[in-house]
Amino acid sequence: MAADRRYRQQNRVTSDREKFYVYGNAVRQAEVQPKRRQEVRPAKTGKTSSQVMRNRNRAMKISPAYAIFFILAAVCTVAVCVVYIRLQTEVVTRSAHVTSMQEELADLTEANDTAYNAAVDSVNLDTVREKAMNEMGMVYESQGNVVEYKSPDE
Repeated sequence: MAADRRYRQQNRVTSDREKFYVYGNAVRQAEVQPKRRQEVRPAKTGKTSSQVMRNRNRAMKISPAYAIFFILAAVCTVAVCVVYIRLQTEVVTRSAHVTSMQEELADLTEANDTAYNAAVDSVNLDTVREKAMNEMGMVYESQGNVVEYKSPDE
């Protein structure tokens, strides 16, 4: 209790100066600000020479050759960007076209498979063999019945 009273008395003295009071043990400590260094600037002389002024003016100007070089570089950069964008657009367009053709191929393949399976299912080979043997008089080939000939096209 006595320590608390001493703290309050000390703080009363400082509170007049700083206008704030903080209770507790988590009081922030004020940071010490580093001292600023004074920049040392050279003293300016009254007037610069005319040669220095001419050199400064010449350095500030852009020569016509330098300007043409910059213009050509800018035009080339724009041309490269336009070609790049055109190629990128073409790639995207072709990719979309390839995707649509793949979808069309998948649809046609599915339709073809469906038609093939329907054709295979509709034909019964036993029925075809029976009709060929009974109605048309066909027989299986035997060893001596097969005659090979050369085509006149060859």
